[in-house]
Amino acid sequence: QVQLVESGGGLVQPGGSLRLSCAASGSISSIYTMGWYRQAPGVQRESVATISRGGRTNYRDSVKGRFTISRDNAKNTVYLQMNSMKAEDTAVYYCTARVVTIGPETYDYWGQGTQVTVSS
Repeated sequence: QVQLVESGGGLVQPGGSLRLSCAASGSISSIYTMGWYRQAPGVQRESVATISRGGRTNYRDSVKGRFTISRDNAKNTVYLQMNSMKAEDTAVYYCTARVVTIGPETYDYWGQGTQVTVSS
């Protein structure tokens, strides 16, 4: 059993910053790619940023230069630093991780989601 627990969401003004965290716990042997997705009302869930175990990152074009994804492999934790936020960043943010369990088996796990609202 593996759990992903997110934290750090909330309300922020346009131009402001937030930092999301997501900690994985449970029967974990190793974690491959970790990432953040988001879903706004009436919109399909979309990838925001991903990071490989070695630190290679990918971002969707609309957040490049504003968001930074990072991870701490020792803590099984991924972060998303969001700067210069815009109203269109408003969404529920989900973390995801490709986990190799102690089994060993490989599964994609998702967090419960955290609301991020950008509004004045």
